[in-house]
Amino acid sequence: MSTTVSPIASARAALASFGERLVGPEDGTYDEARALFNRMIDKRPALIARCATADDVAQVIRFAREHELPLAVRGGGHNGGGLGSVDDGVVCDLSPLREVSVDPDTRTVKVGAGCLWNEVDAATQPHGLAVANGIISTTGVAGFTLGGGHGHLTRRHGLTIDNLLSAEMVLADGSQVTASEDQNPDLFWAIRGGGGNFGVVTEFTFRAHPLETIVGGPTFWAIEDTDELLAAYREWLPSAPRNVSGFFNWHTIPPAEPFPEELHLRLVCGIVWCIDASDEEADKAMAPMLDLAEPLMHGVGRMPLKDLNAAFDGLYHPGDQWYWRGDFVHEIPDEAIAANREWNAKMPTFKSGSHLYPVNGAAHDVAPEDTAFAFRDANWSQVFIGVDADPAQAAALRDWTIGYWEALHPFAAGGAYVNFMMDEGQERVQATYGPNYARLAQIKAAYDPDNVFRVNQNILPASA
Repeated sequence: MSTTVSPIASARAALASFGERLVGPEDGTYDEARALFNRMIDKRPALIARCATADDVAQVIRFAREHELPLAVRGGGHNGGGLGSVDDGVVCDLSPLREVSVDPDTRTVKVGAGCLWNEVDAATQPHGLAVANGIISTTGVAGFTLGGGHGHLTRRHGLTIDNLLSAEMVLADGSQVTASEDQNPDLFWAIRGGGGNFGVVTEFTFRAHPLETIVGGPTFWAIEDTDELLAAYREWLPSAPRNVSGFFNWHTIPPAEPFPEELHLRLVCGIVWCIDASDEEADKAMAPMLDLAEPLMHGVGRMPLKDLNAAFDGLYHPGDQWYWRGDFVHEIPDEAIAANREWNAKMPTFKSGSHLYPVNGAAHDVAPEDTAFAFRDANWSQVFIGVDADPAQAAALRDWTIGYWEALHPFAAGGAYVNFMMDEGQERVQATYGPNYARLAQIKAAYDPDNVFRVNQNILPASA
């Protein structure tokens, strides 16, 4: 009579050094440990292994391979499609890897793969430095970076991957390597935009930039002003100085401070500014947009970048229901302007909306073939998000987001930022990497021929 041993029982023997850092379905902490930022995704892994060292990561990879279990890698757990977890498989949880080390002399920052961006901001701000990161401070560093990384400083300093100097990695066979321009350069090329397809990064080294404060915050207008404002924005933003950035957005004003009560739950369009300049220069930079229509609210002031990055933290909580779609955008024709206005006028919930993030300026200084991130000629990365705390809204969120995306997709560049994608299939992944996909598939075959790292926006290994 044969006896089947559960994965967690096997793991407790094979990974005995983990102790309580191994969590399975029978543990009281299991539901908390498996919970993702996006609660629309509800996966039940067989085992969650919290890794405190690169050696831990190597052990977990080997265990998953030996037991033929699917393997997911979790950094901050913020991925919209829930790709930091897997049903009936092993989650390699990097959350214990939280060290941040700043060298103010060389302006470099070493960041553990379990860190969130707010932890990096807190470490760099006292030195008057900043790493080019995103717009939501609770986003995990690892997944964000490996997907490319765009945010408030993209026009000024490029994508996050353009500021990545090296990465410490564990490969599919459990070996540990450094990826940089000088060591394993093909691997370094691939991880700059290619996601978690090639190994598990345990530590990043970034270039930081001097930045004490910025002029930032939102300006909101009535949604009826969309046509005039977006028509001007599409011409103004790409030609603005690189120290000037602002993403265009559609939102519902949250019913809470610091927003005036008379604006609560009002549909608006807006720009969230980030300007690295004096107050006078910032006012001059914003004037072409501010002079077009009377704002409902102009909440702009001088602040540390970390405060701007945390501005959405009170709105978007872990545990909300999320549905995402995205597209890169070259141009914004009049038909797209009208479609944006029409779809945002029927947002399903007050947390839903859409953002147009600038990905030009310094991001255009890097050629499409220089990193895996292919859309170096796009001007914007647009995201469509349906969000609410109530699980009963899930279908409405999906329907609105997909309908909105389908209305705008004919005007898009063809692919999407991988961090804005749900599980959308191989055709969509290939469109996102475009001409770089073939090289990525060759590198995948060299470093992960068995596709161990497949719980992601998967790049299939090239055939021999």
